[in-house]
Amino acid sequence: PMAIPPGLASNSAEYSSGNIGDHDWLPAYPNAELDAGTQSNLFKHCTNAFVFREENVLLGYKKRGLGVNKYNGFGGKVEPGETVAGAAVRELQEEAGIAAPLVRVGTLIFVVPDQKWMQIDVFRADEYSGDITESEEMRPQWFSQSNLPFDDMWAADRYWFPLLVSGQHFIGRLDFDNGGEDNGYILRRWWIGKVE
Repeated sequence: PMAIPPGLASNSAEYSSGNIGDHDWLPAYPNAELDAGTQSNLFKHCTNAFVFREENVLLGYKKRGLGVNKYNGFGGKVEPGETVAGAAVRELQEEAGIAAPLVRVGTLIFVVPDQKWMQIDVFRADEYSGDITESEEMRPQWFSQSNLPFDDMWAADRYWFPLLVSGQHFIGRLDFDNGGEDNGYILRRWWIGKVE
């Protein structure tokens, strides 16, 4: 198995999937260092939340912004002074009109050339309250866990989504190049690991 890539701070992860390919990991954002003291300057912190009901998962069709015309969870940027969990709850309410007892199950580092890295904390819930409502940004839709629209999702989702579905905690790093189908991004290298 591949070693844990730079930027992931866990020695307890068990390799799940990845690719070596012909690419090195992308370098850190200019003028940022990969030590604990500077990680807040290195990362743009975001959330991504998924709600499950029986054998289905609620995804949102992105109508604008990063990931437009793709299905994803509900989330966005953590605002100054806001907790990560608070941001996840707020984004789910804003984008889908519902509240849910979200539990953090994963962390993904999303790396694009010459931009701050995104640390995306992934949440899930198995129940919700309120009426699911389309927002300006997202159109919610239920999908069977056995028939997810991976061709209309981010290219890397197929590698970590099975861990999310099973409730397994995970970490991962996803490096993209500019240009291509993913709204200008091509998946160049990835590493996903289970965390106990």
